[in-house]
Amino acid sequence: MSEFAARRTQLLDAIGDGVAVFPSAPLAVRNHDVEYPYRQDSDLYYLTGLDEPESVLVLTNQHAEHRMVLFVRRKKREREIWDGPRAGVEGAVEAFGADVAFPIDELPKRLPDYLGNVERLHYRLAQNDKADAQLFDCLNLLRRGGRRGVMAPETIIDSSMHLHEMRLRKSEAELATMRRAAGITKEAHLRAMQIASPGMHEYEIDAELLHIFRKHGSERPAYESIVGSGPNATILHYRAGDRVMNDGELLLIDAGCELGYYASDVTRTFPVNGKFSDEQRAVYEVVLRAQKACIEEVKPGATLEALHDGAVRSITEGLIDIGLLEGDLDALIEDKKYEPFYMHRTSHWLGMDVHDVGHYYVDGKHRPLEPNFVLTVEPGVYIGTDAEEVDERWRGIGVRIEDDVLVTKSGHEVLTAGIPKEIDEVEAACA
Repeated sequence: MSEFAARRTQLLDAIGDGVAVFPSAPLAVRNHDVEYPYRQDSDLYYLTGLDEPESVLVLTNQHAEHRMVLFVRRKKREREIWDGPRAGVEGAVEAFGADVAFPIDELPKRLPDYLGNVERLHYRLAQNDKADAQLFDCLNLLRRGGRRGVMAPETIIDSSMHLHEMRLRKSEAELATMRRAAGITKEAHLRAMQIASPGMHEYEIDAELLHIFRKHGSERPAYESIVGSGPNATILHYRAGDRVMNDGELLLIDAGCELGYYASDVTRTFPVNGKFSDEQRAVYEVVLRAQKACIEEVKPGATLEALHDGAVRSITEGLIDIGLLEGDLDALIEDKKYEPFYMHRTSHWLGMDVHDVGHYYVDGKHRPLEPNFVLTVEPGVYIGTDAEEVDERWRGIGVRIEDDVLVTKSGHEVLTAGIPKEIDEVEAACA
């Protein structure tokens, strides 16, 4: 628990004489009386390691003996028989390091004690309606008590201002977990390459990915896997369906596991029959060349915007080379003629959330990369079946290649480097 304690200390140092409040993620009903599998709010888990619903964390420097306060569910045998063990008030202190803990049903009565006569409240509004309502009730109660000398906080500051900057910079413990997540994701993509064949359904591949994730200890996918064959590979967020994969088609898989609340995010594209056609190979080489060039530019001081601009230039140049675009390179880029083929950005932050937290701009400028940032690099080319401006032989080809990249002091480390992406490696893995 020392990692969580160090994070709380760092945040408490940052907020000074303010108080920070973090509610748990709410339970969500899928249909009727069936709930979605529960996943804790990333911020709360980052600071505590507690994955129970109906909990609230309060961090404060205003109470020397109560710097970390947890509100949790009471231990109830009749509920634990159905839902499993709860930490309870005692466990919140003994297992999760709280200085003091209270039952969650006492939050309305006790939260005002920690917010009274505090000028600055750190809290993220508009994320959790129920938690917002509880907080507003507390603030209204304090305002009504002004005649007794107890004042409500005058300022509410988004708690992400400090915390998400912390989350953007990964510790060695976090990076160790992300490397393990990348290793599991590698096994899943390799398995998909090994078993995919004409006649299989997309959902069969999706099932294999889930099997490998869980087999190796991943709690869940980091996001719903994208498994698109043939023309479905040109749909950016296509979900695995019941389409049968045919001989001569490509299969695009964008899938990553979550391990210990940390995400992996990888895309590979490969031929269902194990061999690229000439057109598939040509498009694939365009994307691979762009991706490798972008990764080489990942280093302290670079920006995601510069990486994207490099990807756009490389892909546009490649599309000219294979005859899908004609004209002057700079003019085509300026006129965004590449966008029908490459319409998304090249990178995003990666961490506890697959599109992780952290500002992309600082003081109105593109943020320079720093050591211990983790990002994706994922250019692609997508030629829809309705792309009448190109020859029919190119239509229905979709290729994306994505890796997870750590910024180091001297350059970068590709966390997912072991997953085949060179054409001969991919064909060998499919064989």
